[in-house]
Amino acid sequence: MSHLLLIILLLCAILGAPLFIVIAGLALLLFASSGIDPQAVIIEMVRMTSSSTLVAIPLFTFAGYILSESKSPERLIRLYQSLFGWVPGGLAIVSLFACVFFTAITGASGVTIIALGGLLYPILTKQGYKEKFSLGLLTTGGSLGLLFPPSLPLLLYAIIANVNYKQLFIAGLIPGLLLITLLSAYSIFTKQRPQRIPHRFSWPDILSALRDAMWIIPLPVFIPVGIYGGFFTPSEAAALTVAYVLIIELFIYKSLRLNDLFRIASRSMILVGGILMILGCALGLTNYLVDEQIPMHILNSMKNVISNKYMFLAVLNIFLLIVGCLMDIFSAIIVVVPLIIPIAREFGVDPLHLGIIFLTNLEIGYSTPPVGLNLFISSFRFKKSIPELYKASLPFLGVLLFALMLITYLPDLSLFLVKWLNQ
Repeated sequence: MSHLLLIILLLCAILGAPLFIVIAGLALLLFASSGIDPQAVIIEMVRMTSSSTLVAIPLFTFAGYILSESKSPERLIRLYQSLFGWVPGGLAIVSLFACVFFTAITGASGVTIIALGGLLYPILTKQGYKEKFSLGLLTTGGSLGLLFPPSLPLLLYAIIANVNYKQLFIAGLIPGLLLITLLSAYSIFTKQRPQRIPHRFSWPDILSALRDAMWIIPLPVFIPVGIYGGFFTPSEAAALTVAYVLIIELFIYKSLRLNDLFRIASRSMILVGGILMILGCALGLTNYLVDEQIPMHILNSMKNVISNKYMFLAVLNIFLLIVGCLMDIFSAIIVVVPLIIPIAREFGVDPLHLGIIFLTNLEIGYSTPPVGLNLFISSFRFKKSIPELYKASLPFLGVLLFALMLITYLPDLSLFLVKWLNQ
């Protein structure tokens, strides 16, 4: 009977059943086949709700969606353009920083591409950037920013892996800056950019842009400073962010109306609801896997093939890149992290370093052929074929993979600041 139910469950997954249904069904089936009360799944879902950090996820998502629906993207782009537009490849650097800001706030790569793609793509091509370069930049840049606070994947990883969220936020800073620096360097030296700099440095332009964006500028500053400084928790920071964003968009900039908030809340909470449903069901499945010592069985099998930490990290990167292009980042964190943490611990990989490796892989996986999510979102947004986006993204993926190797095999990139601040 259990085999028949398993076959039915697999068929449901192949036919496109929601992931939380497949995970919950598998958990219930495994518990029942082991003679354990299936209520264990429900108990895990209830236990999940006791996490105070979890409240930050819907609040930060709501704040990010409010910003993306307002005129804030235009204000930020104008500010970045006035600051960096005079540099060779300046507009490309502007695009990268804009993507970092929105992805860090929303935690959703697709939102960044949809919100900023329509603004930046015509500007890039109009100022002389090759179409292929512009498409690749925005497709891969759409997931840039997942290593910076208050990124939802960082928070979720901290919850699942049971690591200190402040330390994880700090661990992501240097690797995140490394990704931006290497992509900026490529944008400056590539022949795909215009040889003539279309924008001149101008103090009046900078001051005007600063006045226009002055209410948005504090956002990427007060959130990490408040959390790192111990002034408030992630949940409190998220609540303050929502209140602040609502005040500036409704009453100062007046770019949104009260009626818009219902539509924005509905869209953002669909994403959050999906995350929480998957999370609750996956924790029940994880409980079964731990009880049955599945990670230890996998570890014993791997030890027959993998002899050292460096070989393990190489295999882990390949595995995570595949996971990243097949699953959305939230599902991947919830399902995969509990399996790899005990294995990584046996090979001597620091949990914080593992988290940065994990999230960097999934960030790259968003744009990895053949089925990276960013490729399909960009295809829809820019009305381009998937093969065109494959070709456009490959140079940027090469840069990101080089950065991934540095992050993987130089653990101090992730751990130096954590150790230094904790001395």
